Amino acid sequence: MTPVSRDTHWMYRALDLAARAEAEGEVPVGALVVRDDQLLGEGWNQPVALRDPTAHAEILALRAAAQKVGDYRLGGSTIYVTLEPCPMCATAIAHARVERLVFGAWDPRQGAAGSAFNLVAAEALNHRVDAFGGVLSEECGLLLKRFFESRR
Repeated sequence: MTPVSRDTHWMYRALDLAARAEAEGEVPVGALVVRDDQLLGEGWNQPVALRDPTAHAEILALRAAAQKVGDYRLGGSTIYVTLEPCPMCATAIAHARVERLVFGAWDPRQGAAGSAFNLVAAEALNHRVDAFGGVLSEECGLLLKRFFESRR
């Protein structure tokens, strides 16, 4: 499997998780952590259900991955997210020593991987993450657009 097809494969899995968030009434964002083509952890937005402002898809995926490997450091891993991470999630991704971040839709208002901010590459942090945006961006963006239009 080529790197591009691998990224697409995992992003489709993240989209399935985003759809789960939407079905639960949450903003449709899904995330998963992969290393050596093995799924380490997954998550979908759940701040409403869990009454937890930190229960973003990325945070839940990082927590699950850290539990599975027995270490909060997730070197050599890739996190796939349907939406560019916010500042909280981007910083957590960097602190977990994730190697790559692959995301779908850009978030020009709050994105922290190159849009509004670029925290994953900040010199102030001990670790920088290679970020690649726009993987299945149309599919990821459409899911979010439909969700917010249904709320208006």
